[in-house]
Amino acid sequence: MYKYFAKLFCCFLFFTNVTTAWAQVTGRGAELDTGRIMESIPLAFSEVPYFTYGQGLGIMAPDSLFAMNIRFRMQNRAGFTFQDDEATQIEARVRRLRLRFDGFVYNPRLSYVLQLSFTRGDMDWENTEFPNIVRDAMIFYRVTDKLVLGFGQTKLPGNRQRVNSSGDLQFVDRSIVNATLNVDRDFGLQAAYTDKLINNFHYVLRGAVSTGEGRNILATDGGLAYTGRVEILPFGMFERFGDYFEGDLIREKTPKLSIGVTSSLNRNTLRTGGQIGTFLYDRRDMDTYMTDWLLKYRGFAFASELLYRTSPNPLTFSQEGDRRYIYTGLGQNYQASYIFFNNVEIAGRYTQLAPRSLIDELEPLVQHYTVGVTKYLKGHRVKVQTDLTYEDRQYTNPSNDFSNWQLRFQVELGI
Repeated sequence: MYKYFAKLFCCFLFFTNVTTAWAQVTGRGAELDTGRIMESIPLAFSEVPYFTYGQGLGIMAPDSLFAMNIRFRMQNRAGFTFQDDEATQIEARVRRLRLRFDGFVYNPRLSYVLQLSFTRGDMDWENTEFPNIVRDAMIFYRVTDKLVLGFGQTKLPGNRQRVNSSGDLQFVDRSIVNATLNVDRDFGLQAAYTDKLINNFHYVLRGAVSTGEGRNILATDGGLAYTGRVEILPFGMFERFGDYFEGDLIREKTPKLSIGVTSSLNRNTLRTGGQIGTFLYDRRDMDTYMTDWLLKYRGFAFASELLYRTSPNPLTFSQEGDRRYIYTGLGQNYQASYIFFNNVEIAGRYTQLAPRSLIDELEPLVQHYTVGVTKYLKGHRVKVQTDLTYEDRQYTNPSNDFSNWQLRFQVELGI
C-alpha cells in the first residue's frame, strides 16, 4: 500500500511540474517550438520519455538529447462545378493527408522538420509518375536568436500564401495565382535573419540557393535557383506568428502590417513552373517577382499578392512538334475577412491571372470571384469550410470564352 501511494504521489508531482512548466513557457499564448517547451520540464520525476500535449504529441528523452513532436492532419473535400445549370464535374476525395515530425537532436539549436504526404495530389503523381511522399526534410541550426540556417528540402521563401501552411487557409484552397506562379519547394541552403530596426519596427531577411528543379530530384544540370525575400513589420510583430496564417483569429489589439517582397531567379530549369509542373522539352531560364501585403486588426484581415513571371524564351518543342511552355504573366490576388466572436468567419476573394508575352495566345485571362464561410472549432486545426466561386475565362478568340460556378465543402481535422 505504501508503494502504491508513493507512486501515486510521484505521478501527481510529475503532472504538476509538467503543467507548471507548460504554463510558464506558453504564458504569453505563443505557439512555441517543441524543444523550448520540453526543455522546461523537470527530469527528476521519471526515467522514461516525457509526453506532452500541446501542438501535437511531444516526446522528450530523459537525458534531453532529443525531442520529437508528432502531428497529423487531413482535409476531406467535396466539390461541384456547374456550367449552363448542369454539374460538369464532381470532386470527392481526401485532398491532403499529412504526417509531420519536428524537434531537436543533441542540442535545441539543432532542429529538424520532416513532413510526409499520402494522397495522390499531394505526391505530385501526375507530373512525376511516382509516389513523391517526402515534402519536407530540413535540418536547421540556430546560430543566434536572430539568425537561423537550414539545409535540405522545404518551401522556398516565396509569396506569403504559399509559405502559409495549407492547413492555415481561410478558403478551401489557395488561389489559382499561387497554383500557377509560386516557387514551391526545393532542395538547398536557406537562411533567415530577424531584427528590430528602431522602436517596434522589425524586419526579416530570407534567402535560399537551391537546385531549381523541385522536390526529390537526383541532380541538376548546371543551373541553380536564387531566391531572396524581405519583410518589414512597421507596427511590430504579429501575435503568435499571425502573419503566417490566414484570418485574424487572434484579434490583434493594435493594427499589424507586414509587407513582403520576393525575387527568384531560376536558371536552366526543366519544368514548366520551375520547381513544379510538367517537364519541358528543353531547359529554360525564368524569373519570378512577388510582393504581398497583410493587415490585421480586431478580427479583420486584408491580404493582397502580386506575382509576375517572365522568361526570355518560354516555348519548347519536341521532335514531333509537341509544345510545352513556361507560364509567363501577372497574377493578382486580394482577399478580406472578418471573424465574429462565435468563431464564424466570412471572407471574400478576387483573383486575376493574366498571361503575357507569347503565352497570351495560348492561355485565357482568368478571373475568380469567391465568397467563403468558415467555422473554426479549434482554430485552424479543426474547422469546417465552404466557398463559392464564379470563374470567368476570356480567350483571344471571344468565341472560346466561357464561365462556370464552383462550390466546395471541406472538413479539416488535425493535431
